[in-house]
Amino acid sequence: MTDPKEDRRFYGRRSGHKLRSTRQKLVDELLPTIRVVAPSQGDSLDPNSLFETPVDDIWVEIGFGGGEHLAAQGEMNPTIGLIGCEPFINGVASALNHINEKNLKNVRILDDDARPLLEALPDASIGRMFILFPDPWPKTKHHRRRFISPENLDTIARLLKDNAQLRFGSDHTGYVRWALRHLTADNRFQWTAQKPSDWRTRPDDWPETRYEKKALKQGIKSSYLTFLRNAR
Repeated sequence: MTDPKEDRRFYGRRSGHKLRSTRQKLVDELLPTIRVVAPSQGDSLDPNSLFETPVDDIWVEIGFGGGEHLAAQGEMNPTIGLIGCEPFINGVASALNHINEKNLKNVRILDDDARPLLEALPDASIGRMFILFPDPWPKTKHHRRRFISPENLDTIARLLKDNAQLRFGSDHTGYVRWALRHLTADNRFQWTAQKPSDWRTRPDDWPETRYEKKALKQGIKSSYLTFLRNAR
């Protein structure tokens, strides 16, 4: 059996349809000014150094899709530094469009696999992490590709500050159960839900994503899970 720590391949698309000229211009001109480059293996990165103006906290979104949620959080929280990770260039271009329209100065983009960056960040350096509508990899043989895994939970637990939030959203029942099973079995995390509406209803400060909107149009309900990183 393959050791998951040795299987570092990236699964998923990196590009789709050809970008429109306006989106391509954002990739060519705006992205280089806010791009995050993961350090070489073994090197560390202070996330606060990525922002020209000091920020009160650092939040990270893994796989931001079209960037709707990332940009909305940046707009609602101007004193927070947000790092969005997304290897799909069409999604990156969409996010750049939102960032440009809102003139956001507190958002940075890693247009690549998130794992090397996460490994370079210091312990207890992240105040909130979002994993929203990730690829569910529905086939059993592909479950090991899911981002919620023992290895990645070790990384997430290391990075989150005490009492920091981990938010997970999905419209795939199987992945929701998978995430609950892994996270509730890990004593470093505590599920905050007290009643069904706590995970059935999207919180007011949790902006809608395009994937959630698409699911709702198809009559598919989503789940919104919030966990706290227990104190060390």
